[in-house]
Amino acid sequence: MHTLEIKNLRVKIEGKLVLDDVSLSINKGEVVVIMGPNGSGKSTLASTIMGHPLYEVESGSIFYEGRDITHSKPEERASLGIFMSFQAPPEVAGVDFYPFLFEAYKSLCIARKIEPDDVFTFKQRLDEQSAKLQADGDWSKRYLNNGFSGGEKKKSEMLQLALLNPDFAIFDEIDSGLDVDALNIVGRAIKEFSDSGKSALVVTHYQRILKFIKASQVIVLVNGKIAVEGGPELANQLEDQGFNNINR
Repeated sequence: MHTLEIKNLRVKIEGKLVLDDVSLSINKGEVVVIMGPNGSGKSTLASTIMGHPLYEVESGSIFYEGRDITHSKPEERASLGIFMSFQAPPEVAGVDFYPFLFEAYKSLCIARKIEPDDVFTFKQRLDEQSAKLQADGDWSKRYLNNGFSGGEKKKSEMLQLALLNPDFAIFDEIDSGLDVDALNIVGRAIKEFSDSGKSALVVTHYQRILKFIKASQVIVLVNGKIAVEGGPELANQLEDQGFNNINR
């Protein structure tokens, strides 16, 4: 059984077709990389898998662990073990970061029928993961992403990944806007996740994030369609030649 299986997916937003007959599958422990030029549908695919309400599935289906989630709500998908890191994580002033994380964690545990850690144990885990991510200061005293730098926002996403413990993660351009040091930290967090035998979909423009993970497959989207598929070597080719030579 595939962890994720997408069959002949057609997606519209505001009446415009943005994904056209996209099919792919990801097995347990595999990392599939989605690349392509701007406007090719990469982030649309990621958001559709997570159930973003603005994206209308016109036809096709999405299966997770054999279950049809095509029309499931985002919170239902999260409870099944799906996680998505945002390309541009929103700032939410007034929402304390630590209580937000703890409530999200408890809600997922309840949905998965798992006994959650107590607040003190969870805080210890938060501090341990924050230290691994080299987060400056006590993030438990800050608002959710409020005033965070670009690198801090991406570390925030990785902190949520570690604490919420999903089985399948979507990384939507997690490497965008990161300097070398932040990229290394975030890359190691993704590597730790993928090395644990869990599955992932990585959306990126660049080959640089791929040095941290072992990609099972690279898929190139162009104009909402799969233009070409290949192994990790395809990412190197694209880095050298760009997307202009891809058949459209």
